[in-house]
Formats: sequence, C-alpha cells, structure tokens
Amino acid sequence: MTPSAVLFSGGLDSAVLLAHERVEHAPVWPIHVRAGLAWEDAEARAIAGLLAEAPFAGRVEPAHTLALDMRDVYPASHWAVRGTPPAYDTPDEDVYLEGRNLVLVAKAAVLCARLGVERLALGPLAGNPFPDATPEFFQTLARTVSLGLARPFHIATPLSTMHKEDVIKLGASLGVPLERTMSCMNPASSGAHCGQCSKCRERQDGFRLAGVVDKTAYVTRAFHHEGHEEHKD
Repeated sequence: MTPSAVLFSGGLDSAVLLAHERVEHAPVWPIHVRAGLAWEDAEARAIAGLLAEAPFAGRVEPAHTLALDMRDVYPASHWAVRGTPPAYDTPDEDVYLEGRNLVLVAKAAVLCARLGVERLALGPLAGNPFPDATPEFFQTLARTVSLGLARPFHIATPLSTMHKEDVIKLGASLGVPLERTMSCMNPASSGAHCGQCSKCRERQDGFRLAGVVDKTAYVTRAFHHEGHEEHKD
C-alpha cells in the first residue's frame, strides 16, 4: 500500500477520512495543525480519545501536532480566535477562514517530506463553496509543493463527492465512534458540542438525513419541525 498522511482535526469528516485511509493505505500518519483558534484544545482532546480506541488504536501512526499560529493574521476580535461563531442557521460562507487550506497544507507538506510520505489526504465534502477547496486549487498546490520540495507530492480528497450524511454512513460502516468526534466551533469545557453554531447544525442534519442515531453530547440541541426550529436545553 501507499503511505498516507491525513490532516486530522478530530472532527467527524477527518475521523471518517482517517478510517478510510487506514483501510486503503498504510502506514497512515494523522497530522493536527494548531493555528491558535478557539476550538483547538477540544480538538486535541478528541484526537487523543479517538486514537486510543478502535478502529484507530494500534492501526495508525502516532499523531503529529504542528503549530502554525495565525493570530498575527486574524485579529484578536476575529470570531474564530474569540470562539464566537456565527449563528446556527448561517451559511457556510460566514465561517470562511481565508487561506486555511493553504497554510495547513504548507506545513503538513514539509512534515510529509521528512516522513517520506508523498500523499496528503484532506476531507472537504461535496458543495464546499470555498476557493481553497477546489480540485484546481489542490492540483496546483500539489504541483507547487512538488517543485518546492523537489519530490512527488499528491493531495487527495476522497470525500469530495460525498455529503455529510454519506460521510456519517461511511463512518458507521467503518466502526468510527462518531460521538467522540469534535465538529463544534464553540465547544463547552465539558467537551460537549454547543449545539448552536452552524457546524453543529450540519452535524445534526447529517445524522438525521443518514438515519443514524446521533449520540453526540450537546449543550443545546435544535430540532426542526415543519420548517421552523425549536431549541431544547
């Protein structure tokens, strides 16, 4: 098999991606890049918990944590630094972080070169509206990295034709403990999802559409009925 590295945040999509890569590639290295954003401690805890149990324990390489602080670019007032994400029903465009995939891939690619890994997998899904998640962007960036590091390099996006509900079904089939993943932009200190940000909405909608029981702990959980929402604490 071809070795692979995975940009791994401990989120639902990246956990399913890691499980998929573990089946299709070996060995597999999870890479967590910390950029100084509000939810990264919760991500780190989720990563530690996920890698300690099936289907990952003893089957993937130890995680590498890289630091690439963006707080000298994003001001202290930025929602992602403060941990005050846009509201539950806001569109994806409201949580756009300029250049996020560019900076994540740049540092991860240098680590891949040192590990002798020529493949880096990311988890964008179908319908991703951001300019740094297009096939053209990834192909061009991979070519740039190959030139800059003087070695072959490939960026893979195996989930790019899938929607959230498809990813959830795949994760369930691969035995991923989905409730242990962290997809929230304002998680509670207890580790629970806030239930009020757009990432929590995507997560809840995905489980509902997949027909899979959502065992995630939420501080507040929103249920949609007849076109309106009701919040229950």
